[in-house]
Amino acid sequence: MLIHALSGYYDILAKAGKVLPEGYSNVRIHYKVCLTEDGRIDAVLDCKVQTEQRNAKGKIKEVWNPRNMVLPKRTEKPGIDANIIEHRPLYLFGLNYEKEILSPQDRTKKAEKSHDAFVKTNLEFLEGLDSPVIRAYRKFLQNWKPEEETQNPCLLGLGKEYDKSGYAFCLTGYPDQLLQDDTQVKKRWEEWYRQRAEEGEETYIAQCAVSGMQAPIARIHSKVKGVYGGLVTGTVLVGFNNPSENSYGNEQSYNSGISSRIMQKYTEALNYLLETKSHKMLMDDMTIVFWAMNPDETCENMLMAMLCGQSEQMDAEQTEKMLKVLLEDMRKGKIRSARLQSMESIQPDVDFYMVGLKPNSSRLAVKFICRKKYAEILWNVARFQEEMQISESVRLVSLARIKTELISPKSSNEKVNPALLAKLFEAVIYDARYPEALLETTVRRVKTDTDRKVNEVRAGIIKACINRNYKKEELKVALDKENHTPAYLCGRLFAVLERLQQDASGNSLNRTIKDAYFASASSRPAIVFPKLLKLAQNHLNKIKSPVFFNKLIGEIMWHLEGEFPETLLLSDQGRFIVGYYQQYQSFFEKKDTMQEEQMEEKEDGN
Repeated sequence: MLIHALSGYYDILAKAGKVLPEGYSNVRIHYKVCLTEDGRIDAVLDCKVQTEQRNAKGKIKEVWNPRNMVLPKRTEKPGIDANIIEHRPLYLFGLNYEKEILSPQDRTKKAEKSHDAFVKTNLEFLEGLDSPVIRAYRKFLQNWKPEEETQNPCLLGLGKEYDKSGYAFCLTGYPDQLLQDDTQVKKRWEEWYRQRAEEGEETYIAQCAVSGMQAPIARIHSKVKGVYGGLVTGTVLVGFNNPSENSYGNEQSYNSGISSRIMQKYTEALNYLLETKSHKMLMDDMTIVFWAMNPDETCENMLMAMLCGQSEQMDAEQTEKMLKVLLEDMRKGKIRSARLQSMESIQPDVDFYMVGLKPNSSRLAVKFICRKKYAEILWNVARFQEEMQISESVRLVSLARIKTELISPKSSNEKVNPALLAKLFEAVIYDARYPEALLETTVRRVKTDTDRKVNEVRAGIIKACINRNYKKEELKVALDKENHTPAYLCGRLFAVLERLQQDASGNSLNRTIKDAYFASASSRPAIVFPKLLKLAQNHLNKIKSPVFFNKLIGEIMWHLEGEFPETLLLSDQGRFIVGYYQQYQSFFEKKDTMQEEQMEEKEDGN
């Protein structure tokens, strides 16, 4: 399914002009080599581009990245194999750079062999062609002697960048007229590539497992680049390296039954997705790519915004505005097709794919594949966001923020279990149960962290887990005075007692009952609350208007029927935390109510 979907997506991209035509590759070029008419290096120009990059703390810094250029298709073969219009320094110059010295000598003579192969291949290719830049390049091939260029100032000036960079050639004085863009070079290359394809390097003809057509089967699959943790040179998705993997006399990737054409399509499409920020996100150590089966990237940007808080086309403010609109639709029962169609002409019934990739020692591992209609995935993600809301003011909660809340703020090396994050992502996309470990980890963090105990994200995680996993909307978005669950009531009571203590001290305490008793009160209320209620009597005597707190404490105790639970299980501890958070937040939302109560008490006293 994956290779079939990627090859189909390639056709969509090709029609929209978003992928390279057959026979070409995108190559990262750092420098332009300016040649004189007699083939000597006149200068090496830096052609990197300046871009803005956001670091982990959200700060934007300027970085210099290599420029992507289109060159004749690069070789994927191991060993020494030169490209037409080469870009690799070892092939171009035949020199190694080590300890600030350029040298053609090495134990295996790889530099010498690489350069000789490059010269031979490119001289044959350029035979009969003539233009100013081609003549200069041909003379460079004929006259360059690596052993005589070890002190070349242009190359030595690059320092450590020499052997890490890609190079393109131009004629000095014409830096924008590159060799690979010369019309004669392009025409010769396309003829040569077409002839080579017709002659067919692949001699094994069989039925392609994807297209169903009789076609040459790919022996080696192209590499995929951009997967987190993978090799810089790329990793294959399909590969057979061991004799034990061969069957029916087929060797290497002949076992896969994937034709050369389909192989080129799916690898090109996957590399495009991994290069484009709006199609890729990182979930711990797993790279997730996603795409809709159309050329417009609005669907991907909306989903990226909903999961990550923002995307290339939508900032945080725009994303939260969109979320409010979607949640309004959800509360009416569905996300209307008209709503999606009004958002940048989105097609709600378009097929949408999500794929999780992780590298291993030899190839990419596919951790999951999801295929759904876009409207269904957006519905599931919007429902996840709705469940995470813990107050009337809508706040988008990104997966990265959830991950942060599962780690102690004091820890510098603690990590969240990758399996937990994978299960969470699966629950969001498939509208499935949240992992039990999510609730357990969040409750434990609330009870043990001293700096960041209960906040809106942690309370939202707990609310979402309890409501979805227990199949009912037990915990509301805001304070629910109709919720008479003992654990929820105990959480509310704890918040009232803490607020009372703070008011009695004039908010001058460095340490409140939350710091001393929160963990034990959420686990064994019957032991802790009697002591807290006794302390509350002292606090009531210190405030001028105790009516508000007396009424609130009495109301909660009435529903508890004067008894506290002996112990609270994990889910009840979660209810306690949500009850505490919502009750405590209500004090900030209802200051006017408290003031009215205090005014009534003064009038009664008079």
